[in-house]
Amino acid sequence: MVVDDEQDVQFLFEQRFRREIKQNQIKLYFTLSAEQALEQLQSNQSKCVSLILADINMPGMNGLELLRIIKESYPNLKVFIITAYDDENNYSTAKTYGADDYITKPIEFNKLKEKILNS
Repeated sequence: MVVDDEQDVQFLFEQRFRREIKQNQIKLYFTLSAEQALEQLQSNQSKCVSLILADINMPGMNGLELLRIIKESYPNLKVFIITAYDDENNYSTAKTYGADDYITKPIEFNKLKEKILNS
């Protein structure tokens, strides 16, 4: 599940993972807020979610708070934090909250694909 308040992220991910989606290697879900992501997780629709890719900077609940809540409620769910700012404080907080990876933008999609397919 990709959690990002920017709508164009969905198009970008669908283009970059076009082959993997077509070959049924992955299925992508998208939400525009952390709150919406939590609603999806609590519903039966998202039982097959195995990884969350969450942007840090979003209106309302940010990605770090989402990470903290997910790790408390769904400890086995992997969470990768994505940020445009390589900030030591955010990195430290993400690791403390249990982030499985910390990715800075621009995203290196080949590396991300490898991490997703091997997770």
